[in-house]
Amino acid sequence: MNDWVLIEKIAKTRKPVIVSTGGSSLKDMDDLVTFFENRNIPLAINHSVAMYPTEDYELELNQIDFLKSRYPNHTIGLSTHECHDWASSMLIAYAKGARTFERHIDIDDGDHPVAPYCSIPEQIDTWFKAFFKAKEICGPSGEYKRIPPKKEIEYLNALVRGVYAKCDLPEGHAIQDTDVYLAIPLQKGQISCRELMSGEILLRPVSKDTPIMINDIDSPYANQDSLKKIIYERGI
Repeated sequence: MNDWVLIEKIAKTRKPVIVSTGGSSLKDMDDLVTFFENRNIPLAINHSVAMYPTEDYELELNQIDFLKSRYPNHTIGLSTHECHDWASSMLIAYAKGARTFERHIDIDDGDHPVAPYCSIPEQIDTWFKAFFKAKEICGPSGEYKRIPPKKEIEYLNALVRGVYAKCDLPEGHAIQDTDVYLAIPLQKGQISCRELMSGEILLRPVSKDTPIMINDIDSPYANQDSLKKIIYERGI
């Protein structure tokens, strides 16, 4: 990160750059980021611990959080050299927001020992599979609220508790919490725990242990056709 002869040559290519932070000072990082920003050259910054190999307890993956916070306009990644596990750091780093990744690769030719900080092809295969599993588990961007899919909504709707009368309730009665109980199943047209509000007035009498329907109460929900339609379409 402070080999400026090399850095100047790299910058002349005008190509996007990936840098690893192993062994660097904060000034080293800030100077390099400023250098590439001033030249409008895209820069990805990989957290790295320059110990070869790196033990799991030395990985310090929380540094990914630091880099994302300090350099929010740059892609943050992980350059890694651990030698025991080719999946865990990938899963954690991706979940933290790392998007560029680097490992050293070697082959076992039978004559020369594999460097302990390198990965042989089958280990790289495990590593790539961990990457795709991390993408699957993390899902789309976390920059906005997810929209629950229909499958999830239908599942939760099937578990919504309906409002039932605990005793005979007369017309004009203002419903209180002690007048009702909640139970499954929810029936079509029945109000649920989502719509129940203390003080709602009954428009007609309701018998003990019968469901309280949306048309039985003076409620804002009963005066909106779109909401009433949803209430009559859900349940059994």
